[in-house]
Amino acid sequence: MSPKQNPDRLIKKYPNRRLYDTQTSAYITLVDVKQLVLGDEAFRVVDAKSGEDLTRSILLQIILEEESGGMPMFSATALSQIIRFYGHAMQGVMGSFLEKNIQVLMDIQDRMADQSQSVYSKQFGPEVWAQLMNVQTPALQNMMNSYVEQSKNLFVQMQDQVQDQTRNMFSTFPFTGTPEDPKKK
Repeated sequence: MSPKQNPDRLIKKYPNRRLYDTQTSAYITLVDVKQLVLGDEAFRVVDAKSGEDLTRSILLQIILEEESGGMPMFSATALSQIIRFYGHAMQGVMGSFLEKNIQVLMDIQDRMADQSQSVYSKQFGPEVWAQLMNVQTPALQNMMNSYVEQSKNLFVQMQDQVQDQTRNMFSTFPFTGTPEDPKKK
């Protein structure tokens, strides 16, 4: 849901687990909510009784259904690693990191589509366009792997800087048994 859109579309969830779209005055399903997401439409899902915001919960249900389907996006290892961040000091950083990286991927995808569309759409039909995108997928994956590696290195450098700053900040206090810098060993 991008901020430029009007988030006035309200969907109420009733105790019978039915979703009611107040804009269309009709009951909808999770598939319909997924279509709103795919259409980049802003909306909020609230509990009909309490008014509690349930948007995240509904989005997570959609992800769960997608992950349970044919081709999951996340491996068990990736999901385990994400779970390990809950309650960890780096939980807030992880959420922001994932959000920004997904946005970068979407920006790259949009740019590639715009550039390719302007060049190839005039000369080729949809079949050739689909074949071209299949060929570009490995190149995009290689580019993303490189980006992830650079992000990892940057993240490790940032973590080292935070540790150094923390160590320097606490070195002025008369604590005994202050841990040494592991780099000096």
